[in-house]
Amino acid sequence: MSLADEIFAIFGRRGADAYFGERVSMTEHGLQAAHFAQQDGAPPRLVLAALLHDIGHLVEDVPADLADWTTDARHEEVGGRWLAERFGAGISGPVRLHVPAKRYLCATDPDYLAKLSSASVVTLKLQGGPMSPEETLRFETERFFADAVQVRRWDDQGKVAGLRTPGLEEYRPLIDGLQVQRG
Repeated sequence: MSLADEIFAIFGRRGADAYFGERVSMTEHGLQAAHFAQQDGAPPRLVLAALLHDIGHLVEDVPADLADWTTDARHEEVGGRWLAERFGAGISGPVRLHVPAKRYLCATDPDYLAKLSSASVVTLKLQGGPMSPEETLRFETERFFADAVQVRRWDDQGKVAGLRTPGLEEYRPLIDGLQVQRG
């Protein structure tokens, strides 16, 4: 099984599920984030990071109903590790940091919090809320800080009910071209 087939199978198993309090499925959310990344002219690695930024939700079981969440699932860490085994740091790094990027933006952009969906506001509380000034300074030193902020913004955009985007199969060449070659 190719890596693309593995990823598509993961989306096939759980991707049709509703995206935790949003009006789109997990698959639609990833496809929309990737679509917005492409519209912004993002490099291929960030388009793929946008597509797969929530893979951690799909490779581990988490409650389907947001109301059942009592702790943060740390899906960004799960997904970052999963992706690091299959792709380079340029993809796994921004994914690993996309939740801290939300916390960062809440602390540094006065308009950002008001733009979050109600589900994102709920998870923000579980994720630690806006960063402290010290945390923001530390976050800005992360290697993939700027990329993570960009992935986060596409993540926030990717919640449009009924938006038509290219399907998963359109990303097969990107997955095949960016995967780490095993010796």
